[in-house]
Amino acid sequence: MGTLRRLLAHHRDYRLLLAANFVSFTGDWILSAGLAYQIYVLTGSTLASATMVLAALVPQVLLGSFAGVLADRWDRRRAMIVCNLLLAATLLPLLLVNHPDRAPIAYAVVAVHSALAALFAAAEAALVPALVDRSDLVTANALNGQARDVARLLGAALGGLLAATGGIRLIALADAATFVAAAALLLLIRHRAARSSAPSVAGGLLRDWRAGARIALSSGTLRILLAFGLITAVGEAIMMTLMAPFVRDILHGGPQAYGTIMSVQAIGGLAGGAVATLVGHRFPPRLLLGAGAVIFGLLDLVLFLYPLLAPSLWPALVIMILVGLPGALTIAGLVTVFQTATENAHRGRVFGALTALKAAGMLAGTALAGTLADHLGIVPVIAVQGVGYVVAGLLVLLALPVPERPLGRRLIGVKA
Repeated sequence: MGTLRRLLAHHRDYRLLLAANFVSFTGDWILSAGLAYQIYVLTGSTLASATMVLAALVPQVLLGSFAGVLADRWDRRRAMIVCNLLLAATLLPLLLVNHPDRAPIAYAVVAVHSALAALFAAAEAALVPALVDRSDLVTANALNGQARDVARLLGAALGGLLAATGGIRLIALADAATFVAAAALLLLIRHRAARSSAPSVAGGLLRDWRAGARIALSSGTLRILLAFGLITAVGEAIMMTLMAPFVRDILHGGPQAYGTIMSVQAIGGLAGGAVATLVGHRFPPRLLLGAGAVIFGLLDLVLFLYPLLAPSLWPALVIMILVGLPGALTIAGLVTVFQTATENAHRGRVFGALTALKAAGMLAGTALAGTLADHLGIVPVIAVQGVGYVVAGLLVLLALPVPERPLGRRLIGVKA
């Protein structure tokens, strides 16, 4: 509790960043929950829903690593402000989406939103270590996770409410307002980064991108994180694709049961975030990441396999709440391991490489789920998600090196 009080009392800029993240992530969930529903209502097409998913993932695969380079080359606070303002402005074309023929406008908005969100996420992850003490990183990252969980609950509920009362237009206006508010909060942050000496020409951008890839591949810690991200991303995409069929065909639940199951994990996430915030700093981030992932995967395996013995709905609700606890610890450990393994000057581009690889894994997982489930059945395929987390967690516990000096300065000779 003392660490949390000290963090919030003595780090004004971090408080502003936390508030801006909460408001911005609430907007993200308003859009993702409300727009997905409205596009399906407008088109009546599952293909349209799949296109929405692709529109969100493809920009992260193609541009995620370059977004990280830009986060290193620009002032990160300013980049986040510009991202929020652009996110607000690019939502306005949604006001024109009132007919199935105009659904491609929504796809374009989602794609642009995804690309800007990648830059925002890279800048945010790289900025946090500059605002708090190294000893407070686990607590700060856990608190960020809690803010995201609350934003998920609030934003998803608001998205559904706005979709029901005002349709796409109200969703767009409300979401734009959250991004403007987040930009206003970020304007109040006093921290200013030293100006980068990197050139702004395309050749410099490509050189920085290659340097980011070289840093990620040259560090034993970052190689493990890359493998962890890829393995778990494939599993997450499989679960996202097959969860609705799992609830309907295996648990024999309806749309309301599906919505409840998907939302209650945030309850456990809040509890896990509270634990990580209060006591997470007492444990090595490597342990939080590895053990958290193993427990997360084992609970998911119980979730996917128990219906083979007793296809009742209530155990799924309990397990989804419980799984939020190790999930929050895993995220806090993952972000902290990443932040402490990278130099400040190169943190954004390495984060971008991780984001791009994760998005590629999700694309692969989506394709595998659609192909294999028809041949092998839902349960064997969706269980891959749980196995993946167990394997990835054991990989961290067994192979993650002892914390080493960040490699950015040694490899490319740039001072942090």
